[in-house]
Amino acid sequence: MHDAQDIGEELRRRLKGRVLLIGAGNALRGDDGAGPAVISLLEGGVNACLLDVGEVPESYVGRILASGADTIVLIDASDFGAAPGDLAVLEPEDVAGCCLSTHQLPLDLFFRYVGENSRADMFALGIQPARIELGESLSPAVADSVQALAGLLRSLLPPQTRETGNEKQVSQ
Repeated sequence: MHDAQDIGEELRRRLKGRVLLIGAGNALRGDDGAGPAVISLLEGGVNACLLDVGEVPESYVGRILASGADTIVLIDASDFGAAPGDLAVLEPEDVAGCCLSTHQLPLDLFFRYVGENSRADMFALGIQPARIELGESLSPAVADSVQALAGLLRSLLPPQTRETGNEKQVSQ
């Protein structure tokens, strides 16, 4: 587990090359929707590929591998025994013990398969949930963390601007 400053430094160090940000979780189960909520906030505002995989990241393995990403980051609600809304950088070997079981396939198998078929640096950004009951919305602590994490990622992966004649174009 890291504090916000440590998370920023860790991400600054690890977000290299072509970055793929994956949001996993079910928005109908309270804080389990944290990953997709971050992805939604980032649309059009970062120099990274974005993918909301819902509860079935394994259904997107082909697209993930075809992305050619150098860095793959899975953003997901994860129970790592901290206070609601706390963030953690989780390595593939850490994922088995703390990611929620709302996914169809255990995330450690997903990480192992993608890791064996990609050269990308792959890790998870876990957000400690407060509640994952069906029909709940994001808890206040997790909603604040979703906003903060989206802001941090926007600052670390700003859209690139390129000059074309007298105009500037923004690309992702």
